[in-house]
Amino acid sequence: MPAWSLPETFPSCSGAVRWNRLGEAGRPALVLLHGTPFSSYVWRAVARSLAREHQVFVWDMPGYGASEKSSGQDVSLAAQGRVFTELLAHWGLERPLVVAHDFGGAVALRAHLLHGAGYAALALVDPVALAPWGSPFFRLVRDHAEVFEALPPPLHGALVREYVGSASSPGLHPAVLDRLVRPWLGEEGQPAFYRQIAQADQRHTDEIQERYADITVPTLVCWGEEDAWIPVAKGRELAAAVPGARWEPIAHAGHLVQEDAPAELTAALLAFLGRLP
Repeated sequence: MPAWSLPETFPSCSGAVRWNRLGEAGRPALVLLHGTPFSSYVWRAVARSLAREHQVFVWDMPGYGASEKSSGQDVSLAAQGRVFTELLAHWGLERPLVVAHDFGGAVALRAHLLHGAGYAALALVDPVALAPWGSPFFRLVRDHAEVFEALPPPLHGALVREYVGSASSPGLHPAVLDRLVRPWLGEEGQPAFYRQIAQADQRHTDEIQERYADITVPTLVCWGEEDAWIPVAKGRELAAAVPGARWEPIAHAGHLVQEDAPAELTAALLAFLGRLP
């Protein structure tokens, strides 16, 4: 598979964050946020395409991908919103373009609405944003994380592989699936996988849901029409809640739109960005 690396490190309030930037300095800044249980790797094709006209910033949240994973680490939505705000200041970005997927959508929304992070525009891709959220499997693991954490490694690996694979409608290439599962394996990865689920709390979106009507930046809501994790109806509901938001369904794509339909998603993002004043 094509190489994907995050050579830079930022010491955030929740642990070391690995990050990278693509594209030439001086171009409009664009930041990509991944979801759970993924990493910036899911953005690789879209990021490289957008970097032709933008300076693209990618990062793995604390507790995810190549970033720090440690016992007792705060990887909640509240913590990630603070980390993202710190990162924007570290990068010197006052009003970047922001594109956020899944859990990253809630992170971007919290940073904007609670921490004053300014955006030139916001694109949300199948985000965690509206109650209720969390699949039956997700809630089961969250409520019994200590039991699942004790699974023998082969059983844990099979569980994570099946769970990650279910985010795609047509199915993931085996090498891609291997890459997405790898950070959650081993002595460090297995507890980290259950840690991030155990700390998932709907109150972190309940705190901001009534404020979506206050969003004034240009907003795009994209959604995979075959998303089995978060129904497409939630996307329409979110687009209706944000004043002037553009609604863009993506055909033949599941929750992992970046993997299922990268060309279509990139086209939707470029069309949205091309309409900005």
